Amino acid sequence: MNKNEVTIFSPATVSNISCGFDVLGLALECICDKMVLRKTKKKGIRITRITGANLPMDNKNNVAGHVAGIVLEAGGADFGLDIEIEKCVKPGSGIGSSGSSSAGAAFGANYFLEKKFSGEELVPFAMEGECIVTGERIADNVSPALLGGMVLIRNYQPLDLVRISVPKNLFVVVIHPQIEIKTCVARAVLPEKVSLKTATQQAANLGGLISGLHTEDYAGIAASLNDFLAEPHRSKLIPGYDDVCQAAIDAGALGGGISGSGPSIYHLCQGKKIARQVHGKIAELYAKTGIDFKMYISRVARTGAYAIEQ
Repeated sequence: MNKNEVTIFSPATVSNISCGFDVLGLALECICDKMVLRKTKKKGIRITRITGANLPMDNKNNVAGHVAGIVLEAGGADFGLDIEIEKCVKPGSGIGSSGSSSAGAAFGANYFLEKKFSGEELVPFAMEGECIVTGERIADNVSPALLGGMVLIRNYQPLDLVRISVPKNLFVVVIHPQIEIKTCVARAVLPEKVSLKTATQQAANLGGLISGLHTEDYAGIAASLNDFLAEPHRSKLIPGYDDVCQAAIDAGALGGGISGSGPSIYHLCQGKKIARQVHGKIAELYAKTGIDFKMYISRVARTGAYAIEQ
């Protein structure tokens, strides 16, 4: 094994899980960003190659380069890293593209620090990468990308992460229309204030969802997948959104909503058989829109970013 080179796989994620706006995210098993990191004697981070997306190569604007640099600095590294990035999680997709890159870079840099930081300790570093893209240090994508499973951000100051139990038979179906919705645009359509009634409804559904997940109460999960904060406003940015959601429910999905800032739409399903039915119905429907799209069926990833030594 060459200890000076490692390949990192960092999963895509679904965040803003309906009633869990800005506080709940899960890792997908079926799609990951791939990074190859090489240890160098010269200090500093160099992005040497990017495939799959047109992204900046400089560390100031590239989330992976920025995050890797601050992890090495915090760890007192006397070496640098060359990084190759293969983007499988498309920017602007709504399935955690910047979060996947940020998490993978944090994990990879920590690998060469002999895992000086725990997964939870790496989350704030990865949040700095999200800040480059969104202007905010958010954790609902980077935390599941690093830790795996489903994660609730109970608090930001101080950061308090809660791992959420997920039924083994829970599947996720995602459709990614090949259009881009920038996070800043999706943020701009949200109201600055909401009513007490709306806040109460959202909180009640979040409690019901967490309870349903822990007890494997699929009816409870289905009843709780309602978003009163973001979906009414952001859904208008996604062509065919209401039709997709209705088709998914008709095919047996528990429920779903907008993944991240969109345009991806996710639905949770009990079992792979139903997930395939939902996949088929959505694909059949969306093919009529004339908009290119990709679809995924995935379990919730039990682990987050991981390494394969070269």
